[in-house]
Amino acid sequence: MADTELLSGKLLYEFRTMQAMVEIYCKAHHPLKPSQGVCLQCSEFLSYANTRLDRCPYGQDKPTCNKCPVHCYKPHMKQRAREIMMYAGPRMLLPHPIFAIKHLLAERKPTPGLPPERVSNRHLRKLKQS
Repeated sequence: MADTELLSGKLLYEFRTMQAMVEIYCKAHHPLKPSQGVCLQCSEFLSYANTRLDRCPYGQDKPTCNKCPVHCYKPHMKQRAREIMMYAGPRMLLPHPIFAIKHLLAERKPTPGLPPERVSNRHLRKLKQS
């Protein structure tokens, strides 16, 4: 996926964790899928998640989504993400133990306050370009 070129550091790691969860979910819920690994519907969700991570106001200090005070997903996509995570989360430990453990440890961090201005990945990328 070419979209991941936008992300780096912790945000890229978050995207790869989400990608692993979507693959587990898609494999169980969408039996007819192309050879790329996920169906079109799940691929569109991953593209949306990538955009949201790129524009996260916390930037590289992003908390886990369920602890975040800023809700950047649209309601229907937020529900879809919750559905995917509830299904795939408990099943992550065997195929992707490092992703699962790091995600559980990140959830234990305290809830952050309001995000600082202009630290999103998108803002930083635009500053580098100009």
